[in-house]
Amino acid sequence: MRPGSTVMPRASIVLATARPSNMPDGAISTMRSVSMSRSAGCALVPVPSKSDPPRMRVLPNGRPLPSGMCAHSRTSTIANGVADAFRSATEMVRSLRSRKISAAELLAVHADRIARHNPALNAIVTLDLERAEATARAIDAAPVETRGTLCGLPLTIKDNLNVAGLRTTAGIQAFASAPVAAHDATVVGRLRAAGGVVMGKTNLPPAASDYQTTNPIFGRTVNPYDPARTPGGSTGGGAAAVAAGLSPLEIGTDIGGSIRVPAAYCGIYGHKPSETLVPRDGQVRDFPVPNPAKVGNVQGPLARDAADLELALDVIAGPVAGEDIAWRLDLGRSRHDRLAEFRVAMLPPIEWLPLDDEIRDAFDWVASTLSRLGARVGVAKPESFGDLREYFRRHIVTIGATLSTAYAPAFIADLARRSADDEFAPGLFGGMQAGVRDYLIWLDEREAHRGSYRSFFTTWDVLVAPISPVLAFTHDDRPFPERDLVVNGTRIPYNRLGVYPSLATHPGQPATVFPVRLSGSGLPIALQAIGPYLEDRTPIRFAQLLGREIGGYEPPAGYG
Repeated sequence: MRPGSTVMPRASIVLATARPSNMPDGAISTMRSVSMSRSAGCALVPVPSKSDPPRMRVLPNGRPLPSGMCAHSRTSTIANGVADAFRSATEMVRSLRSRKISAAELLAVHADRIARHNPALNAIVTLDLERAEATARAIDAAPVETRGTLCGLPLTIKDNLNVAGLRTTAGIQAFASAPVAAHDATVVGRLRAAGGVVMGKTNLPPAASDYQTTNPIFGRTVNPYDPARTPGGSTGGGAAAVAAGLSPLEIGTDIGGSIRVPAAYCGIYGHKPSETLVPRDGQVRDFPVPNPAKVGNVQGPLARDAADLELALDVIAGPVAGEDIAWRLDLGRSRHDRLAEFRVAMLPPIEWLPLDDEIRDAFDWVASTLSRLGARVGVAKPESFGDLREYFRRHIVTIGATLSTAYAPAFIADLARRSADDEFAPGLFGGMQAGVRDYLIWLDEREAHRGSYRSFFTTWDVLVAPISPVLAFTHDDRPFPERDLVVNGTRIPYNRLGVYPSLATHPGQPATVFPVRLSGSGLPIALQAIGPYLEDRTPIRFAQLLGREIGGYEPPAGYG
């Protein structure tokens, strides 16, 4: 390993590239240099000592490749156009299954892209390419019918989910030297069992608790469409990696929009599953139990095509161990397979929350496009929403009730003092101090909102809404109490970023973020489609059909 490599546990390896300028010095260690010798026509191979980390090979351009992968096979694969890194995961799986490309070759393509682009992006912070190579080669050697649904597809995992043999930091400094995980999170285990090849783990803010992605261990992740801007949070590393063609599939987490906001800011698709659909264990730092009671929290996929969300969901969804004795997953079909058959409700404006003009224009354009294509379109919302002020406050206090009063009370108090009309600060702090009786009442109110949605979806199939009041914003390192956002010249509290995500989170509804188009300055504009509880295929299918009409994902410049 050469100077500039990130310190990783023994089970993982890291690409030997220049240290990202946005990574703190504490994340870097200088390793001793190794002598190099020519390997039989493929690549340069480090000559290791017994104390060396796992071997890496280097492509003819000087970039590293896991041992055993030949540079010439990678080049011919790209020349054939089979392994285009911007293809959908579904197309990649099709090529893997038909043997147009091997799992090892596809992994090599992504390893090379990570070597070229990750130093500036800082999206993938822990790499496990040697084990990934071994997995890919084992899959290639197996009969096609035994390779699983994913058939050798490379993918990445957010660094708050356990991957056996790798540490899980959750972006928290105290966990920087945490021991490696002994077990996979259930979703990770299911991906592996289905033929997924885990390449590594992606960056996030500390405790997955920000709409930006930077932490004291790994530094800042930037947006591939504009490095001066955030990729969103908290699954910002994963969204940036998928958008830039470094990974075809990411598994993240979402409670306040942590899948959906980064997907929107990076111009890709992201799905927040129905709350009970996907197991929630193996997430740091929840209780190590099969299904931790973290209200609103889910684990779900991000990808460049809506069909890939369904591909991943079919693998990770289902009852947790123990409950599978009696329960079986029967997710059912989408309500419709033609866009013209959908009944689409467009969320009315929120009077107290301004919306960026370009997002509003895109929202209106989607409504008119749907009408032109034959869908039934109207302006409506669930009856229990009201003006959404009290709804949002209840969402915040319910989440706050799951947190400890020892969790940064001074931070919450500062927020409360700063803004009298700030729903977030007093709500979160009040939830922290609430008793069991209050919490049970709030859970009942939450069920009432779910019932309101159930009634709403007898008339409508999806509710289309913004996911953020702003486009990807410039990096902001100010303390939380000092942060704000500017929307059409009006300043709003930073925590208002949580309002639109709460529309689906609070009652546990499924929601799919889909890209609409690029803004005048080249930034992605996206919306979310909220669907009926446990009917996740409906918003995903809606997003897929609409994407075919309006264009879907557009790759960022400079990542070809």
